[in-house]
Amino acid sequence: MIAEPAQGLRVGFAGTPEFAREALAAMLGAGLSVPLVLTQPDRPAGRGMKLQPSPVKQLALEHGIAVAQPTSLKLDGRFPDEAAAAREALQAAQLDVLVVAAYGLILPRWVLALPRLGCLNIHGSILPRWRGAAPIHRAIEAGDAETGITLMQMDEGLDTGDMLAVEREPIGPDDTTALLHDRLARLGGRMIVAALADAAAGRLQPVPQPLEGVTYAHKIDKKEAAIDWTLPAAVIARRVRAFDPFPGASFVRGAETIKVWQARLADGQGAPGEVLVAEAGVLRVACGEGALEIERVQRPGGRRQPVREWLAGCDIRPGERLG
Repeated sequence: MIAEPAQGLRVGFAGTPEFAREALAAMLGAGLSVPLVLTQPDRPAGRGMKLQPSPVKQLALEHGIAVAQPTSLKLDGRFPDEAAAAREALQAAQLDVLVVAAYGLILPRWVLALPRLGCLNIHGSILPRWRGAAPIHRAIEAGDAETGITLMQMDEGLDTGDMLAVEREPIGPDDTTALLHDRLARLGGRMIVAALADAAAGRLQPVPQPLEGVTYAHKIDKKEAAIDWTLPAAVIARRVRAFDPFPGASFVRGAETIKVWQARLADGQGAPGEVLVAEAGVLRVACGEGALEIERVQRPGGRRQPVREWLAGCDIRPGERLG
């Protein structure tokens, strides 16, 4: 349980995906009072493309928490009625603080100024490195040795607010975005519970972000999935890990797009995309520098499988060029 002073806080929460759900679960598990949750509108998903609530909404409803799902929070934007309704809900909740984690909507000035203690953001990087939408993916793609969680006092900039707490997390050589995401989500949950207790007691000490070392983690585009065999093998291997689970690195062979879920560096030279070895369960492909040994793949509509299973069912041969 959290410290007694924090038990009296009225904490709003704004978040959408699983990363945010972990933080909300930690707050509820600590006994915090959460009268209102903001999350993105339900989205179509699955084979039937039926509307599905976000992980955060599902958890909020399980605990009987009021949920608001505005398309926008801009009172002068395309959806002013939704924004006005959200403002009424936020005002009625009489929040002391609003916790934000991977919400997906920009918070305008009126939202930032509404809670007594402002808005606290759980960000998946060591700021100012990897401000923006995809910090976990980009850290792996860039070959960073570590990342972490920064708790930030939000302002009107893009992840530019003062830092309240920082904890680091190493990035292992086999870490995918999926694995690192889960560790950081748990870390963020633990950190926000402690920070809220500090906020209630007046112990938070905001620190401005460094002026140097700013990078931007641009949103992942599906177009990035296509493997560019002219790149060094080390870069492609990092992208395979960074794009797991989304969008999945891939190459084209014939009429099929084959996803690559696991690969490692290997010796070999050849034209970029040239198959060097395709036998005994080994698929080795030349890159712009070095070679890549592909270990797990997925055909369209199929499951992830060891590459030896895929090789057993196709006639791929050395010398073939992969698209």
